[in-house]
Amino acid sequence: MQLKYCSYRLLAFLLASPVLFLLTPSATLATPKDAFAQVTSVSQLSDVQPTDWAFQALQSLVERYGCIEGYPERTYRGNRAMTRYEFAAGLNACLDRIRELIGTGTTNLVTQEDLATLQRLQAEFTTELATLRGRVDTLEARTAQLEANQFSATTKLNAEIIVAVTDTFGDRVGGGGDRTNTIVANRGRLNLETSFTGRDLLRTRLEFGNFGNNIAEQTGTNMTRLNFDGNENNDVTIPHLLYITPITSNLSVTFGTVGIGYTDITNTLTPPTIASDSLGIPSKFGEYSPLYRRGGGGGAINWNISKDLILTLGYLVPDVNIPTPKNGLFNGSYHALAQLAYYRDWGAIGVAYSRSYAPGGEVDLSASTGSFLASGPFGDNIATSSDSVGIQGFYHFSPHFQVHGWGVYTRANAESSGMSNVSNGRGSADVLNVDRGANADVLYGAIGFSFPDVGGEGNLPGILVGLPPRVTSSDVRDEPDTSYHIEAFYRFQVNDNISITPGFWVVINPENDSYNDTQWVGLVRTSFNF
Repeated sequence: MQLKYCSYRLLAFLLASPVLFLLTPSATLATPKDAFAQVTSVSQLSDVQPTDWAFQALQSLVERYGCIEGYPERTYRGNRAMTRYEFAAGLNACLDRIRELIGTGTTNLVTQEDLATLQRLQAEFTTELATLRGRVDTLEARTAQLEANQFSATTKLNAEIIVAVTDTFGDRVGGGGDRTNTIVANRGRLNLETSFTGRDLLRTRLEFGNFGNNIAEQTGTNMTRLNFDGNENNDVTIPHLLYITPITSNLSVTFGTVGIGYTDITNTLTPPTIASDSLGIPSKFGEYSPLYRRGGGGGAINWNISKDLILTLGYLVPDVNIPTPKNGLFNGSYHALAQLAYYRDWGAIGVAYSRSYAPGGEVDLSASTGSFLASGPFGDNIATSSDSVGIQGFYHFSPHFQVHGWGVYTRANAESSGMSNVSNGRGSADVLNVDRGANADVLYGAIGFSFPDVGGEGNLPGILVGLPPRVTSSDVRDEPDTSYHIEAFYRFQVNDNISITPGFWVVINPENDSYNDTQWVGLVRTSFNF
């Protein structure tokens, strides 16, 4: 019997207590067999938004009682109906937790009203609780036998397949006509997500694709890049290996040897519906702040200072697993991040600081989203360090209207000297002398508007206007003009697993030079998520 058809008496019990508000059909507890891990912060649940009607109740259950679990893909599935037995399982978890709190003397978290409501619910569900405990006793006996004889971990597979038809229009930067053709390409990701304790996560990713970087090579600018390009020849690789585990109720660690980005160790403070390769904004610049496009191997700590405030400290190294000179954990390139993020029911806002260093030949300050000069202000063979400060956030005006944005300032410093090929913004480079200690300033930012469920449930139209990374001042070379990025898209959600997104964007003054022809990028992206 589904809970939504239970007696009025039971519904009265549910509505009587804010603590148990989340047990209604609109937001159910995970069943034991499907549960992934104890949730220590609402922000860990990707499909729970501060604007959801039950957000405060869920937040209370997580922080006061610690009896909420999520699914393996870090979702909560709040709209799923539940049976009386599932309700009893959730109720039993909260009862056990409250007994634990009372036993340890933490009674200030448990109110008399909560206890009275739990007693009424316990009486209402006496039969189901007794049946459940009998099943649990049997399950524990069988589990003990299995654990004594073999090692077992829970692994689930999540798949994301993207197929896109795309083309660009406009003469190549520096002249030479339109060199691009209409292409059909794909990218696939298979994530194997394993939990050893029920609270941790080991993710191993297999990836293949054939987009490559052809669009940027043919147009002469990274401003035309897609957020899912970069793969070639459909070779299967393992570009991502990550492990997350909690240490305490408000402290967790993340580490891995390859493919760990800022996006894996912290929140980009962009709505999840936007910051997604397969479901959000198609352009690489527009998906989220390029500040977060840093990666490699390393680790991070996330500290929930309070229910609304999270501090992230991370250290990543692109060449952490390469045992050659000027590589490794401390001898070569690195990225260090500190972010303080504040979450409320209206949205979130945060401030991030990133410190990076790269030897000559590996410099990319703007993560290939802006001009070539903004990526390497001192050219291709000058070691460069940088300090970046960014502010980013989003705000929900209503369930069908949200706004997000970011702004970043980067100070680049030349850490070596010599003659270097420095981009001139017109498809070629000039040989210039660079002195050690030379400085350059880079700025970029964007603002986006999106409209969840407008035109149908699951649909997402949106627009974004931004200024791609630009060198505003430099001891070597700055840029004469400003590029403008204007993007629009509409995601049609065909069903739970398939979506189709037509989109386009225009780049005015590519490479921050009005001499260059305007670039137009159009695509139709079909995404399969399982």
